[in-house]
Amino acid sequence: MNITILGTGKVGHTIGTKLIQLGHNVIMGSRTSTNEKANAWVKVNGVNSSQSTFSKAAKFGEIIFNCTSGMASLEALKLAGGENMKGKILIDVANPLDFSKGMPPTLSVCNDDSLGEQIQRTFPDVKVVKALNTVNCNLMVNPSMLKGEHDLFMCGNDASAKSKVLEILQSWFGWKSVIDLGDITNARAMEMLLPIWVRLYGKFQSTNFNYKIVR
Repeated sequence: MNITILGTGKVGHTIGTKLIQLGHNVIMGSRTSTNEKANAWVKVNGVNSSQSTFSKAAKFGEIIFNCTSGMASLEALKLAGGENMKGKILIDVANPLDFSKGMPPTLSVCNDDSLGEQIQRTFPDVKVVKALNTVNCNLMVNPSMLKGEHDLFMCGNDASAKSKVLEILQSWFGWKSVIDLGDITNARAMEMLLPIWVRLYGKFQSTNFNYKIVR
């Protein structure tokens, strides 16, 4: 499958590398076609990897991962172009974390809105599914790093898109427990888990942890 990664940070590199290992063709998109981080990733991952601008990358992929910084996601997706993403599944991994006042970061949008909803409103012809934003990038693609059972959350408006994303999470990445919270408004709750996630990171001095819902 042809898959697009938007964003050149650690999250994009980790997800992109996993997808290459699974045999997919992966393109990494950024503002320019000569991004140094993207070039370095391509050199490591070989012939099934490539890099280009946001727009060309978005046009290439059948499925798109938004791995851009949450504060810049809307701008990046506008550069990717609504026509290039029309009808496609966009897995939104980003969180609207605002580091302008230092640590711990705040959320630039919360309570009555979310980044996931903003993306869906801006691109109504894109099938936005929020997922993977509540764990670190290594756990995203390898949940077995943690012992025992633990949960991942997802939400989105399109049932068929969520079904495909569930397949990706379970069959490709190895998640055993994925909780579908419902429509895209539930991205508010998923993104608002980040303040406690950041504080747990400060407490444990490690990002290798996750949530387990017991009932």
